[in-house]
Amino acid sequence: MNYFLVKSEPFKYSWEQFNKDGQTFWDGVRNYQARNNMKAMKTGDLVLFYHSNEGKEVVGVAKVVKEFYQDPTTEDPKWVVVDLAPVETLKKPVTLEMVKADEFLQDIALVRQGRLSVMPLKQEEFDRILELGNG
Repeated sequence: MNYFLVKSEPFKYSWEQFNKDGQTFWDGVRNYQARNNMKAMKTGDLVLFYHSNEGKEVVGVAKVVKEFYQDPTTEDPKWVVVDLAPVETLKKPVTLEMVKADEFLQDIALVRQGRLSVMPLKQEEFDRILELGNG
């Protein structure tokens, strides 16, 4: 199993809306590195959902329910989407400040590449963020 983190601005697509929808395709990615990370996602992989800009916090866990396919919002074949479904809401959000303050998480892309919207995580990093969010 692989682990990832995806970012969404809550005013565009929030964790609450994602839970209401029950499933969505993750579109709008227009960065090659983020796209390649999406292409690496496999059905069943777990994904942290991060509110960017407002909040700046990990708020929940999702899973990949369909592997990459052509982004239906563009005709450009370079861009893809994956389908995600919510799994659980964290008991408390894990803020960017908490991540930056945690010695174990200093090397994750959220800290090193702040603008990247889809990033891989090691299982230990994923587990540590869950630990911070669920006590």
